[in-house]
Amino acid sequence: MQRVLELLGDPHRAYRAVHVTGTNGKSSTARIVERLVREHGLRTGLFTSPHMTSFAERIAVDGEPLTEERFVEVFEDVAPYIGVADRESQEAGGPRLSFFEVLTVMAFAAFADAPVDVAIVEVGMGGTWDSTNVVDAEVSVITPVALDHERWLGSTVEEIATEKAGIIKDGATTVLAEQSDAALEPILARAEAVGAHLVREGIDLEVVDRRVAVGGQLVDLRTPAGVYTEIFVPLHGAHQAHNALLALAATEALISGGRALGAQIVEAGFAGVEVPGRLELVRTSPTVLVDVAHNPAGAEALVGALEESFSLRHVVAVVAVMADKDAEGLLSVLEPAVAEIVVTRNSSSRSAEPEDLAEVAREVFGEERVHVTDRLDEALQVAADLAESGDDQGVGVGTGVLVTGSVVTVADARILMRRP
Repeated sequence: MQRVLELLGDPHRAYRAVHVTGTNGKSSTARIVERLVREHGLRTGLFTSPHMTSFAERIAVDGEPLTEERFVEVFEDVAPYIGVADRESQEAGGPRLSFFEVLTVMAFAAFADAPVDVAIVEVGMGGTWDSTNVVDAEVSVITPVALDHERWLGSTVEEIATEKAGIIKDGATTVLAEQSDAALEPILARAEAVGAHLVREGIDLEVVDRRVAVGGQLVDLRTPAGVYTEIFVPLHGAHQAHNALLALAATEALISGGRALGAQIVEAGFAGVEVPGRLELVRTSPTVLVDVAHNPAGAEALVGALEESFSLRHVVAVVAVMADKDAEGLLSVLEPAVAEIVVTRNSSSRSAEPEDLAEVAREVFGEERVHVTDRLDEALQVAADLAESGDDQGVGVGTGVLVTGSVVTVADARILMRRP
């Protein structure tokens, strides 16, 4: 990564950067930071993953994903330099750049070419050895760390947190979500080792209050600069209030050096936030919600938000997960909130086989509550029929379908329902 960027003239050093890692909430937090920064009149670049419908969504400038034509142009611009770096690496016995590394190079090049003032960069996985960690971000954000991607990041929370703490740079500011003791220790050690300034939730930051509102929630948020009250956040759940808090603190650190931001700018920025696939309502009659939860921690946030924000008495879940995920842990969290479950597969080659997932589901839900289909479109229809059969009033109120288990599952469902 360093070599190919050197060949390109170090485009990742042409703008300021905010770097975001963690286990859950990375994309939401990154998107909120981007919107708040853009509201200050700065041109932004946003690099997130994975995408919902098009690879080009992963790279956005001023809130707009690259067009497919521009995406191809950027690839063609960087391809010769990638070729040189690949050849040099292979001649030295090393690997070629991976798919994600190439996307990262493209994002940095596109941002420099735009040009942007600030890039908000979400890690792909982990931190220290993630391809995005070539940026010298003056502000980093670490959302809650939990078990996920154990095959690559480590088998314990402590090991995973150690990897994620690698994005903390010398003398920079790190905004830190509340963490378990196991995650906190290596993060604090890294911050001390590099002389980073920590802004910590639970000490410097607090969600003071929040109330459910139509289409989201009203929150009062405390940062070192003061308390922001009655801020509307168009996202559901306590976890999104905490993501909003981290994003606000990161934007303060970047824009004003930690001083309070203008109330009107903050209100407008939050009101304009869009985070697809996070307890998103994609259809009514019956209600169909989609959420990208793919691990137990994400499922816990989902269930809490579902129960708080939607008055659904009878919920049928459609679930497809990746084969390497903790399906039992995820399903166990969902079980109390779900009347029945339809297990299926998504479009990824890594998707768990429906019958394998059904075997786990039967252990959690019992035989009578589990249904199996081999295709997602069939699963959606089965779930809708089950939801409607559970509607004792016949008016489409109080019943719904929840699609979850993977970003790919949600992306597939959104396409089937023709969501933009």
